Amino acid sequence: MDELVIARSMFGTTMAFHIIFATLGVGIPLMILISEIVYQRTNDLDYQVMAKRWTKAFAVLLGVGIPTGTIAGVQLSLLWPGFMEVIGRVMALPFQIEIYAFFIEALFMSIYVYAANRIAPWMRIVSLVLVCVGGLASAVLITNVHAFEGTPAGFEMINGEIRNVEPWKAFFNPSFFVTAGHVALSAYVVGSFTIASVSAFKMLRNPFGSRVYKFHQKSLMICLAVGGVFALLTALNGHESAQKLHEYQPEKLAAAEGLFETQDHAPLSIGGFTDRENQEVKWGIEVPWALSFLAGNSFDTEVIGLNDFPEEYWPPLFVHTLFNAMVGIGSLLIVIALGAFAWKKWLKKDRFPKWMMWVFVAGGPLSILAIEFGWIFACTGRQPWTIYRILSTEDSVTTTGNLAVLFGLFITIYAILAVSVVLVLLYYFKRNPPEKDIQKAEGKQKDIPLST
Repeated sequence: MDELVIARSMFGTTMAFHIIFATLGVGIPLMILISEIVYQRTNDLDYQVMAKRWTKAFAVLLGVGIPTGTIAGVQLSLLWPGFMEVIGRVMALPFQIEIYAFFIEALFMSIYVYAANRIAPWMRIVSLVLVCVGGLASAVLITNVHAFEGTPAGFEMINGEIRNVEPWKAFFNPSFFVTAGHVALSAYVVGSFTIASVSAFKMLRNPFGSRVYKFHQKSLMICLAVGGVFALLTALNGHESAQKLHEYQPEKLAAAEGLFETQDHAPLSIGGFTDRENQEVKWGIEVPWALSFLAGNSFDTEVIGLNDFPEEYWPPLFVHTLFNAMVGIGSLLIVIALGAFAWKKWLKKDRFPKWMMWVFVAGGPLSILAIEFGWIFACTGRQPWTIYRILSTEDSVTTTGNLAVLFGLFITIYAILAVSVVLVLLYYFKRNPPEKDIQKAEGKQKDIPLST
C-alpha cells in the first residue's frame, strides 16, 4: 500500500478516535455548569446529583482524551514533516496557547472535584465557567490550525521558502471565527444529546413515575432543550461556513453539492451520490436555486462548478455523501428537540411514547456520527492540499517506510482504550446507581463528595 495512503489512514483513524473524547470534553462541562446553576437557583437536589455524576464521567473521558491527543500531536510530527515545517514557522501560536488553556481546564476541574464542599456556591460556578472556557479554548486553538489549512494567511511561499511571516494574521485567518463557532456549537450539541441518550435509555429501564425515572426525565429535558438550541445555532453557522467555502474553497463547495458546471440560480442536491462519468448527482433531490442562496444570500449568486478547475484539484466526490449525512443528522436533531418540546409543552403529555424514547436514545450516537462525517468532509474536501493551494498532501508526508506496522500498533492501542473506557464507565455507574446518590443527597441535604 502507498505510504501516503497509510499515513493518511493512520492519522485519520487517530483523529476519528480522539475527536469523540475531545468533543465530549467540551460539551459535557457546559451541561455540568448548567445543572449546577439550576441547582443553586431551585435547590432541587436532582440537578446537584446530575452535575456530580456527569463530572465523574467527564473525568474518565478526559483520561482517554489526553493520551489520544498526545498521540495525534506526535503523529503530526512523525507523519507530516513538510506540514510541520510550515506550522512551526507560521502557526505555532495556537499550539503554545493551547497548553495554557488545558492547564486552566484541568486546574479548575480539580478545584470543583476536590474542593466543591469547601468553597462558596458562587466559586463553584466560577470554577465550572473556567473549566468550560479552558476546554473550549483548547479545542478552538487546535482546530484553528485546520482553519489555517483551508484559508492560509500571514505568510508567503516564494521559491519554496517561507517569507513575510505574520503570526497574528495567520492566527486570525479568514475562516477562524466561523470554524471556531462551528467547533463550539457542535461540541455542545454532542455533549447534550449524548447525555440525553443515556437518560432516555435509563427511563426505558425504570418504571414510569418512579424516583429514578423522574430523575432521568429531568436530565433528558434539560439536555434536549440545550441540545436543540445549539443544533439550531449550528445550522445557522453552517450557512456562514458554506459562504466561506464559496469565497475561499469553491471546488470544495462544488464537490459537496456535486456541481460540475458554473451557474447562477444553482440547485441544492439533497441525497443521492455523485456520478463522475455523467457529471450529475444520481437519485438526489434538487432544491431549485437553493445552492446559490446558500453561497451568497442571493438566488442569482454564481457558484463555480468543478469543471472550472483542473481535475487533479478536485476533492474526492464522495464528500457529497459526507456533507449530506452531516447536514441530515443535524437537521434531525433539531426536529427531535422540537418534537420533545411540542409533546411535553404543547400537547401537555407526561409520558413520551416508546418509539420516541428510542429516537432520543439514537440522538447521542447520531450526533457523534455527525461530528465524524463533518470532520472527514472538512479534511477530505481540502484534498489534494494540506495547506490549500500552497502545500500538497503528497509533499507533506514523511518518506520513512514501515508505516503499516505502526498503523497496526496504533489500532491495537485504540481498541484497548475504547474497551477500557466503556468497562470503567459501566463498572463505576453499576456500583454507584443514581438512586444511591439521590438517597445520599436527600438524607444529608448537602453536597455529595466527588473525591470518594
